[in-house]
Amino acid sequence: MLRAKGSGADAGPRRVMPGNDCPLCPRLVDFRQGNRKTFPSFHNGPVPSFGPAAARLLIVGLAPGLKGANQTGRPFTGDYAGALLYPTLLRYGFAHGPYGAHADDGLALTDCRITNAVRCVPPANKPVGKEIASCRKFLAAEIASMPRLEIVVALGVVAHGAVLAALGLRQSHVKFGHGAQHVLPGGVMLADSYHCSRYNTNTGRLTEAMFHAVFEGVRARLGAA
Repeated sequence: MLRAKGSGADAGPRRVMPGNDCPLCPRLVDFRQGNRKTFPSFHNGPVPSFGPAAARLLIVGLAPGLKGANQTGRPFTGDYAGALLYPTLLRYGFAHGPYGAHADDGLALTDCRITNAVRCVPPANKPVGKEIASCRKFLAAEIASMPRLEIVVALGVVAHGAVLAALGLRQSHVKFGHGAQHVLPGGVMLADSYHCSRYNTNTGRLTEAMFHAVFEGVRARLGAA
């Protein structure tokens, strides 16, 4: 299996999750501190991954939404993107229980884990290159911590690039394309999808059928639930 860059035995301890007051990105720190004053009941910190580390499927998004994961503390929970992602995972056997758009709704993932390329909410939902690079080590550690990983679904171009970088591959290694499946060195498959954001679905760039097709292909590759 392809190992994440810097995940070898000589790389030292792996830290999958940044601390709640991670100082790496000054712009995100300032935004976090402002949100803690404006929205004191929100999570307002790096959002941890969701799902078992023994999963064969890892879904990588862009970053937490201000009133989604940044509020609830769970990826894609409480925002429009989650309203498409989680019913899709339920449909294809990667989740069970009710999705109630909050972290204690009883939903659990099955053979699936979800994380983001950037763990902290960025202004206007748009992280910059330095922030993506600073968070790369956490994504690399995340991938390295999943011993049974077979497929990574990248939601959007940024997530696609972040996965390649975390694995030590050049951005030119494989090109992003919705519905594309790339078998990477070592056998892990990178599957691409447009991000399930409100913008993409409202403009018709991504339809529910298109999104379902990506996970139908993943389900077929991994076998029956």
